[in-house]
Amino acid sequence: MLKKEAIFEVENHNDKNFEKLLYCFKYEGNIRKLILNYKFNEKSYLYKTFVNFLLKNEKWFEILKTCDTIIPIPISKKRNKERGYNQSLLIAKEIGKKVQIPVNSDCLYKIKNTIEQSKLNKEEREKNIQGVYELKNKEILNNKNILLIDDIYTTGNTVNEASKILKTATINSIVVLAIAKD
Repeated sequence: MLKKEAIFEVENHNDKNFEKLLYCFKYEGNIRKLILNYKFNEKSYLYKTFVNFLLKNEKWFEILKTCDTIIPIPISKKRNKERGYNQSLLIAKEIGKKVQIPVNSDCLYKIKNTIEQSKLNKEEREKNIQGVYELKNKEILNNKNILLIDDIYTTGNTVNEASKILKTATINSIVVLAIAKD
C-alpha cells in the first residue's frame, strides 16, 4: 500500500525560513488514516514503518546525510502527557539511529499550549503558532545543517515558525522532512 502511494518529493523554499521540504506522500486516503492512527489512536509503533519507508529513497538518503543534527517539532507538555509520546520525536530518533545523525530534543521547546492546527483554517493556523517556540542551548546549533522533522505539512506555518526560531542561532541550513503534505 505505501509503495504505490509514495511520491518522494523535494521542494526548494527560498520564500520560507527553511531551504528544502521533503515529503513522501500526499495527505489523503490510506496514508491520512495511517497518520491519524499514529497520532491519535495510540499506534506509536507505526513510526518504524514510516521511517523504514522514508529511508528507501536514495536521493533523500543523500540529502539526509548532509545534515548534522535532527530536531523534532516539539509538542506541549500537556499534549505529550495526553498522547504519551511526541510522534515527531519517535521518527527523529529512528532516523537518527539508522542514518547516524544525532537527535537534539533539548533546544527547541513549545512553551504554549495551542489549539490543534488541524482544527483551524489557514489564517487561524498562522496566528495560532506565532510565539509558541523557544530556543535554548542555541550555541550547540552554530554552523549546523538541521533536519527538522514534522509528521504532516499542511500550510507550513508550524515548520516555518520553528525554523524562524532555530535561525536565531547561527545555523547553515534547515531541511524539513514530513511524512505527508496536504
